[in-house]
Amino acid sequence: MCGIVGYIGSKDAYPILINGLKRLEYRGYDSAGVALISEGFNVQKVKGKVVDLEVLGVSQSKAGTIGMGHTRWATHGEPNEINAHPHISFRGHFTLVHNGIIENYSSIRKHLLTRGIEFLGETDTEVLVNLIEHLYLEGDLTAEQAVQMACHKVSGAYGIVVACKNEPDQLIAARKGSPLVIGVGDGEYYLASDATPLIEHTNNVIYMNDDDVAIIRRDELVLRTLKSDKLQPKVTELDMSIGEIDKEGFDFFMLKEIFEQPRSIQDTFRGRVLSDLSGIQLGGLLEVLPRLYKAPRIIITACGTSWHAGLVGEYFFEEFARVPVEVEYSSEFRYRNPILNGQDIVIAISQSGETADTLAAIRLAKERGSTVLGICNVVGSSIPRETDAGVYTHAGPEIGVASTKAFTAQVTVLFMMAMLVGRNNGNLSQEKFEALIRELVNIPDKMRKVLEKEQDIMKLAEIYKDAPNALYLGRGVFFPVALEGALKLKEISYIHAEGYPAAEMKHGPIALVDENMPIVVVATKDQTIDKVTSNIQEIKARKGKVIAIVSEGDTEITAIADHTIEVPETFPEFSVLLGVVPLQLFAYHVAVLRGCDVDQPRNLAKSVTVE
Repeated sequence: MCGIVGYIGSKDAYPILINGLKRLEYRGYDSAGVALISEGFNVQKVKGKVVDLEVLGVSQSKAGTIGMGHTRWATHGEPNEINAHPHISFRGHFTLVHNGIIENYSSIRKHLLTRGIEFLGETDTEVLVNLIEHLYLEGDLTAEQAVQMACHKVSGAYGIVVACKNEPDQLIAARKGSPLVIGVGDGEYYLASDATPLIEHTNNVIYMNDDDVAIIRRDELVLRTLKSDKLQPKVTELDMSIGEIDKEGFDFFMLKEIFEQPRSIQDTFRGRVLSDLSGIQLGGLLEVLPRLYKAPRIIITACGTSWHAGLVGEYFFEEFARVPVEVEYSSEFRYRNPILNGQDIVIAISQSGETADTLAAIRLAKERGSTVLGICNVVGSSIPRETDAGVYTHAGPEIGVASTKAFTAQVTVLFMMAMLVGRNNGNLSQEKFEALIRELVNIPDKMRKVLEKEQDIMKLAEIYKDAPNALYLGRGVFFPVALEGALKLKEISYIHAEGYPAAEMKHGPIALVDENMPIVVVATKDQTIDKVTSNIQEIKARKGKVIAIVSEGDTEITAIADHTIEVPETFPEFSVLLGVVPLQLFAYHVAVLRGCDVDQPRNLAKSVTVE
């Protein structure tokens, strides 16, 4: 989940690389580095963030029109200058940046040590660059051939950019399991782990596929397979604006993205809800709809926040369509021996479309004969290309590591899918179907009303910013919302927080309740509201501090809770979308008050492209 940039052309490479790394820093920020290729390699790298790399660069030469950069999320080897990328091979012929994990690096390292090669650090990447050099020298190969041969010998995941001192006017890129995008300019090419660093330079990109190798010169791009079969590059036009990847006046990307949710939800259902509000059309599913409508079972697989969205989707499909649903962590699903057949539908959810465990789950499901659908935010990413069909969310780029607008967009897509299945199989009447659609269209405006409560939520954050622990409770469809609220708080403020079904509190967590324990309860109106009210009374009897998310006009819970945040009344299914917003804002403001880096929380990265 590191970030890679590269440039070859006529411009100075250094500012392009530095700005590109800033765009990609959400992918990792343990260390950073650049290599400028001119007469040899000028490598500059530091432990720390890109801003620290800039400070180093003030006193360094920045000459060169070819280069590569890297921002790291550490896997093998602690974050320090030696383990930072780019790495130079032992004898100095190659430099390389890498995103991914080389799983058999240990055995390759042992072999290279017997050949007299020495290692400075602990990374699997240093093993890879030395393997390339070893093959290059031993076999009298070209740089391209050495890279191809090395890729055949390693197992694991990689996105790499490589330069050779003896062939200085080219960059070589290769991909397997880790994303790489090539930006096409006029007599110049750009490389990046995703499209965000490219949009200010070009709208034309090439998404590399697994086992692709690109040989890039200023006036030429040759794309081959690992077997040297020549490919015709497919150029795609980016549908992205520079404003989408700027903070636009917000202090943090996370806050900007929280406030973008009314628009991103609207963009996600726009063009899919019929103009007369009588139906829904999901063009990306057109070819598989007959299978989806007849599916005896649906399995949803995802990680992190996307898994929470999947839990909400389970409720939707079972409520509207009466289809049994299982929700699986992709990291567990891929290593089990799941029972799957050709009639099952597997839905894989990922904001980035590059989540390693979810990709592995997709491949397993396809091997077992299941139809696999994707819900993804990033056009051209791996999951849309590997699934049988799918639906894009239209959340726009999400830069903040803690996911917010991706969650609500994913829930919106799952809602529309479940509605379609329920209406088709007769479990959802046309009257209820149209009533739900009408309310979906109203949700962006209702969410804007929730966002107007930011100042009230900030005051709550000031009260509870020093709490060491927190509990989040919800019942039914609001249990996943409680999980998501707890995840947001722990991710960015480092306060230990857990989400539970409200009734499960009595089976253990209630032992933690005292006068210092904030307990956030999602208590908007649904069929369980009386039970949730009883759960709150149990907390108050033990002097717990209750923050309740309630429906507008609520009086009963307001009378007993310490604090309430009202959200507009709506169907329970849509209260998920409204109720999660105060939890996002609460986590954000607690983290800011605690002095945390909201967009780049410690030990985390945005896109988990390694196991």
